[in-house]
Amino acid sequence: MTALETTTVGSFPKPDYLLRARARASKGALKAAALRELEERATTEWLRFQEEVGLDVLVDGEQYRGDMATYFAENLDGMEVSGLVRSYGNRYYKKPVIVGELRRTRPISVEWFRFAQERTEKPVKGMITGPYTLMDWSFDEHYGSREEAALAFAGLLHKEARDLEAAGAQVIQVDEPALSARSDELPLVVKAVGLVTQGLDAKTVLHTCYGNYEDIYPYFNRLPVDQLDLEMSNSSLDLLDRFRRDPLKKEIAFGVVDVHSHVIEPRAQVMDRIEKALSLFDPQKLVIDPDCGLKTRTVDEAKAKLEVMVQAARAVKSEHGLA
Repeated sequence: MTALETTTVGSFPKPDYLLRARARASKGALKAAALRELEERATTEWLRFQEEVGLDVLVDGEQYRGDMATYFAENLDGMEVSGLVRSYGNRYYKKPVIVGELRRTRPISVEWFRFAQERTEKPVKGMITGPYTLMDWSFDEHYGSREEAALAFAGLLHKEARDLEAAGAQVIQVDEPALSARSDELPLVVKAVGLVTQGLDAKTVLHTCYGNYEDIYPYFNRLPVDQLDLEMSNSSLDLLDRFRRDPLKKEIAFGVVDVHSHVIEPRAQVMDRIEKALSLFDPQKLVIDPDCGLKTRTVDEAKAKLEVMVQAARAVKSEHGLA
């Protein structure tokens, strides 16, 4: 890993032509092959942009996914998808329902990982929605136990992670936005994520966001991953004091732009956030990225935020002789 490596969390906004195509496809007015062609076009465009702006580790942008949980639910046996449920603000997702024993009959994300990795020489992350989040965001009509359901997901996702690694993924990210939903279940999060990452040679990352970090902090160093990816900017970097008192023993991906704001942060502000992170973390273990996925922003906003982020990281690297 290079000093102050830059990356992004996972999702990008879909261009207008793809949004229109997805709407038509949902009504049966566009064939799957035609939709796939446009998803590939959008994925390739986002890969080119990431290369042009200078990110070090890329993502495929999830142009083929609706919601992060629903996408996996749609590709697992034993699951159905219900109607729309509000997640936050005016954002909705289709709630997955566990209706039988969970089974994975084929790889879920590997084909899209290969598509992306074949189009760039830079590493592309493998992206998995975590077992705890899949359990927490689903209605369970089969297992009757939150732990049993989470561990069932974990076993299947371990196979997905192994297949991503076999396909060439050097970095595998497990997304657990529900991690802080119930602090009493943090031991279950550790156990379930450990099942997913067990035996992997790829670098493993756990991303979480918008929780009460102070309450869950004691578990950060117990999470069985190499790197934690944390939202920092939206919460005004209020976790820095805790880092000083109780150092993080892992690599950290440090969110320096707020994905829930339309405002494009000035470069000086992003540089200041990076400098504050550098005061606590070894630059070789510090990754610079946005707080979360950028799919809630417009295409122009997402691009502008990534541009200023990379420019700020380069400026700080230059000032510290890390370039």
